[in-house]
Amino acid sequence: MNTQTPGRRTSTRRAVAVIAGLAVALAACGGDDDDAVTTNPPVVTEAPVDTDAPETPDDTEAPDDTEAPSTDGPDLDANGDGVVRIGIAAAGPRDDGAYYQAVVDAAQAFSAEQGWGDVIVVDNIQSSDAATELANLAQQPIDILIVGASEIAEPMGDLSQQYSDIFWYCNCGAGFPESEFYLQSQDEGAKIAYTAGVATGILLRDSGGDSVSMIGCCDLGFEIQHYRSFELGLKSVDESLKFTYVQSGDYPFDFDNVQNATAAYENAVATGASAIYPYLGGAHEPLVQLANDGGQIVLSAGASDVCTREGELSWDIAVRFDGGDYVREIFPQIVDGSAVEGEVITYAPGNEPDVAGAVICNATPEQQAEMDAAYALMASGALDAEFGAIAAEAFGG
Repeated sequence: MNTQTPGRRTSTRRAVAVIAGLAVALAACGGDDDDAVTTNPPVVTEAPVDTDAPETPDDTEAPDDTEAPSTDGPDLDANGDGVVRIGIAAAGPRDDGAYYQAVVDAAQAFSAEQGWGDVIVVDNIQSSDAATELANLAQQPIDILIVGASEIAEPMGDLSQQYSDIFWYCNCGAGFPESEFYLQSQDEGAKIAYTAGVATGILLRDSGGDSVSMIGCCDLGFEIQHYRSFELGLKSVDESLKFTYVQSGDYPFDFDNVQNATAAYENAVATGASAIYPYLGGAHEPLVQLANDGGQIVLSAGASDVCTREGELSWDIAVRFDGGDYVREIFPQIVDGSAVEGEVITYAPGNEPDVAGAVICNATPEQQAEMDAAYALMASGALDAEFGAIAAEAFGG
């Protein structure tokens, strides 16, 4: 998981040129014998006019034998089979109820709205198998390939050139090297995490709690960036609030280890954690259930709809870096040609469209005012130096 495309296609407009008077011009050029010379111009006799013929109605148009102009936007039917089809490579379960499922659901809904073919999903891809799985998917009858997270994106650089007829899009979160062969979306993970920390600090303070445990995977670079920024936001509310990060996965990129995550949750609660941040994929919802049963404050990890989602589970804070929201924003732009391979689209808290950053579910007016102030502080640039230092620590830059 990460809070964090083959030759470009252009639409070709074809026009059919109509040359007036072609028959007359040909007649003037001679008959079947190319060596014959006609010295006298041909006599043209007008046909008599039938004055009794009915007039053509004013609203009757002459038939148009010119070719209709093509529609705007690129031709996304890469393989020419008459069907546009999306393929999705997901690092975790397609039905995790969190980060991975968000992209799948949004892509399937958009495809159905467009009348495209059924989406082909390959999920639970390990980073070590990514090259094989992405290549296999690219050989399916697909025209657009979504790489669902940067943790499985490494082979994309080569494969997007090899299968350059396909439109490649990566939900790349913290980012991936730019290339003319794929489009990618990124988000500003430090700012997202900061708002999550502020939101958690507010709810802890107002409920009398004093500590939060973030349960993640493997202390990866983007995780370090996230929890350091989260802690910065948390302590901006109250310096005395305590934060811990706990690994629950097997390195690398194991956000789906329910057994280890459950043990981490139990240890966190035993040491007094009043809030749980399950920064996980397949193991996210099981921990939400445990937190609901245990009465802890609980946060989402990417999904933006949890404040209103129906079902037995409930969340107190939506930490939004939802790949589904990004698909809903980007795919209409792919269709109309305004988003193309080679570009990077970045989402950040406080920017339009409003799809990134934490939201307190059922916030009071006072709590919302505090969140608004935190967003304004980030927008001012006052925290940029601290975010830069955190990034240097996380990514070694």
